[in-house]
Amino acid sequence: MHLWDHFFHRVVRCKELVFKNCPKMTGRARAKSRGRARGQETTAPGASLAQGEPAPPPDPGQLVGRGRQKGAPGPFSAEAVLQISAGFQQVKLGERGGRRRDFNDAGVNTRMAMEHVKESKSGTSGEAIRLSANFFRILSRPQWVLYQYHVDFNPPMEARRLRSALLFQHEETLGSARSFDGALLFLPKRLQNKETLLHSETRMGEKVQITVTLTNELPPTSPVCIQFYNIIFRRILRMLDMQQIGRNYYNPKDPLNIPQHRLTIWPGYTTTILQYESAIMLCTDVSHKVLRSETVLDFMVNLRQKTGDQRFSEICGKELIGLIVLTKYNNKTYRIDDIAWDHTPMNTFTKADKEVSFKDYYKSQYSLDIRDNNQVLLISNVKKMGPTQGPPPGPAMLIPELCFLTGLTDKMRADYTIMKDLDKHTKLEPQQRETRLNRFVASLHMNTDAQAELDKWGLSFDRELLKMTGRVLPGERIFQGSRSYEFNPMMAEWAKEMRGMPVISSPPIDKWFMFHTRRNVNEAVSLMQTLGKVSAPLGIRMQKAVMIEYDDQLESLLRALQQNVTPQTQMVVVVLASNRKDKYDSIKKYLCVDCPTPSQCVVARTLSKPQALMTIATKIALQMACKVGGELWSVEIPLKQLMIVGIDCYHDISAGRRSIGALVASLNQSMSRWYSKCVLQHKGQEIMDGLKMALCGALKDYMKFNNCLPSRIIVYRDGVGDGQLHSVVDYEVSQILDCIKSMGQDYVPKLTVVVVKKRISCRLFSLVTGKATNPPPGTVVDSVITRPEWYDFYIVSQHVRFGSVAPTHYNVVYDSSGLKPDHMQRLTYKLCHMYYNWQGIIRVPAPCQYAHKMAFLVGQSIHREPSMKLDDLLFYL
Repeated sequence: MHLWDHFFHRVVRCKELVFKNCPKMTGRARAKSRGRARGQETTAPGASLAQGEPAPPPDPGQLVGRGRQKGAPGPFSAEAVLQISAGFQQVKLGERGGRRRDFNDAGVNTRMAMEHVKESKSGTSGEAIRLSANFFRILSRPQWVLYQYHVDFNPPMEARRLRSALLFQHEETLGSARSFDGALLFLPKRLQNKETLLHSETRMGEKVQITVTLTNELPPTSPVCIQFYNIIFRRILRMLDMQQIGRNYYNPKDPLNIPQHRLTIWPGYTTTILQYESAIMLCTDVSHKVLRSETVLDFMVNLRQKTGDQRFSEICGKELIGLIVLTKYNNKTYRIDDIAWDHTPMNTFTKADKEVSFKDYYKSQYSLDIRDNNQVLLISNVKKMGPTQGPPPGPAMLIPELCFLTGLTDKMRADYTIMKDLDKHTKLEPQQRETRLNRFVASLHMNTDAQAELDKWGLSFDRELLKMTGRVLPGERIFQGSRSYEFNPMMAEWAKEMRGMPVISSPPIDKWFMFHTRRNVNEAVSLMQTLGKVSAPLGIRMQKAVMIEYDDQLESLLRALQQNVTPQTQMVVVVLASNRKDKYDSIKKYLCVDCPTPSQCVVARTLSKPQALMTIATKIALQMACKVGGELWSVEIPLKQLMIVGIDCYHDISAGRRSIGALVASLNQSMSRWYSKCVLQHKGQEIMDGLKMALCGALKDYMKFNNCLPSRIIVYRDGVGDGQLHSVVDYEVSQILDCIKSMGQDYVPKLTVVVVKKRISCRLFSLVTGKATNPPPGTVVDSVITRPEWYDFYIVSQHVRFGSVAPTHYNVVYDSSGLKPDHMQRLTYKLCHMYYNWQGIIRVPAPCQYAHKMAFLVGQSIHREPSMKLDDLLFYL
């Protein structure tokens, strides 16, 4: 296929699949098949509707859609096919790329609104450091302009293939490099006239006039051309025999097998070509896909043997629903959303007006023999794509025997041996990572076909990683009680330095309970005695707990809590016999909602190692102090009347992916007291709707603490997914401003909103020793690899013992404060020191991590809003 035609291959492929009505569609085809141009609503596949008639709600008892039966499944209606065809005519090329995933957040230019960083967004403090990054410059690129034309046919031609055939009869005029989607034509050259008339003839002898009108010229740096570079590069990756799974490309021919754990790792790469501060560059990083050697059918057979027939379906649903599987016959991943217990591979669906069974389909399409004809089928729902709310197409039906489980179970993650063996292959040291990346780019130059393709389009990449200069910010001094100290900045932690030194403050813990089973009484007693030893030097006054024994049953534990915990109880510690989630969830739900009391759970096995008990007890004592309102340490924060806000969100799968928003806001100058609020949003609601009320509550609480409102508010917004930056800039910032206005017309604080991203492909390597190593904590990069349209920077704030450290990306999307880039970077780094659950520097500012912890606790265990009595406590640590 010609590469230009690859631009719209997805559209053609989609229509082919619509006509075939086959049970397997690509993710792109599923999105496209809805034909949702801006302002258009389309019918669900299989629906037959009168023109303009709204789609009726599906019957929950019917199985509808791709490969699913509705009595006997029917083909797509003519109306549905016509709408799907028409849906692409009004969508521009640049928009299409964003319908699947706008993972570059293109088109958001926030820097232009900030006068103080228009000229320069670079800081100056700290020491210079030589760095390399996983970027390769594009040394040359096409200098052509992409020309967009609108094409009209007279008389009108309905079939897109016919339109293409008629248009492409004029290759002499148009050239061989072209892309046509039925209405829009893209060429790398300008035709002589703005309007070109062409004449074609159909096989039936009908004469057709084609009018080609120039509508747009797109320069090489435009988003559409950048998208085109990415399409070229994906073509190159396929030439290297790599397979696309999700966003990334993997090499199934070079698997890393871990037979003792029945695991296979496919090595691969993430790749993105974008316009950065200094040039258009390729950012690439090493990626790994972990596959399990067992199929879903293997898993189901083993589970049935363990559970028996009576409870099998219930337990099987709990275990499988939500998991991601890989179908190796097409290298696609799917999320299991349900199980069709009444369907087997012998069920049929309509394909090309014929009834065909799933068994026969896979035999003819993929030469696969399904052995078990009685296995049930898996259901994977198609995601809604794009801004419109059209009905989704039907779900995909999957064969368990052909689906391989991906990722790791919680049990596997808890297995030290498995994780250690996996880390050997996946946690690459900086030198290993750099070698792998250089080898990858070298393979582009050595592959004849790949090089020919690059030469054809005038593209070439640098052979070496990008070199640049960063800065290392000065180390911070930790203030604890009446004393302060420095720590080893290279290790980024101060557990040793703080030992035996009183914390800033801690309320005395007089009324508290320790719950334990009879079997774990020794561990409970040892813990209480050790807590007594470690708490005094830390300045935490702790009386002996009232020991309560409970039977190792959930009902017994809940009854013991209900009978003993009162509103006067300061703290509850529960020693659990195992890490069963249902027990933990029940404890947290009762003590966060029904009887609001700070609590601490610890598994007995954790306390069974005497040599580690002092360290464990110290951490538990510090957590207990935090949860009752204590303050542990601080760093110097020079800005006065400052409120720092952290926002994160979590999707509660058990409640139908309901969004949970968490807001945590500082209440004092030293950033050691925090207001925390969680809001539960219904599916589809904007997360900021509920958080507006939470921010108002935080401002009122700040007023109580300080007798004034903050003059400066800095919001760190975490949990922003790829492509969601538009929503934050266009919607959330205005909601924050509205909330501030509600505090009074005279109240106009300076506001800064920063989007925090951890899941990025950027990696930085220090070149101080001559070979690639991890850069030291405090390393900042604010040029070269940043985006020219954003006020953004990277900070490496943590130290890792194994593998390569990952920087965090900060994007200031709104700023009325005028803080210098230096001050913004320093403040952000300082806040990474203030997370009380770890005596060291973490990857994100403390309020972001607090918000994450709270949203995770609510989403995983509580599923309800915690009591407002806990708002001023870090009860979720």
